[in-house]
Amino acid sequence: MKTTQLTLFVLSFLLVFMQPALSEDRYPPLEILSSTTTSVIGQKLAYPSGQAKITAAIITMQPGSSTGWHKHNVPLFAYLLEGQLSVDYGINGIKIYKVGDSFIEAFQTKHNGTNSGQGIVRILAVFAGSETVKNTEMTPQNNQNR
Repeated sequence: MKTTQLTLFVLSFLLVFMQPALSEDRYPPLEILSSTTTSVIGQKLAYPSGQAKITAAIITMQPGSSTGWHKHNVPLFAYLLEGQLSVDYGINGIKIYKVGDSFIEAFQTKHNGTNSGQGIVRILAVFAGSETVKNTEMTPQNNQNR
């Protein structure tokens, strides 16, 4: 009888105290796409003031089309789902992104993205903004960073 009680106690102990470890092992593995404190051109990340607002969108661009010169006022995570994108960051150079690339886009810096591939470009864009700040602003073409 004492052996049975001891066995039950040990099993209960193991179930209670080992459960967190078992749960952690069951969580699906993460594939980190991006983890950084700076943008693609080396800017330190800074969140806007006001009530936080996350906006997620899919941007679709036809071959040869461009975004036009613009700037982001908030941090933006981008993940290229399809195609090839060339982004001109003015004095910070041109970067080319391909399917599967992820990056934290430049902010407060004028830039222009162009679909430089043969097919469409699809980008998952997640803005870490606020209710009081516009995520993106178009800028005059003649006022670039060059």
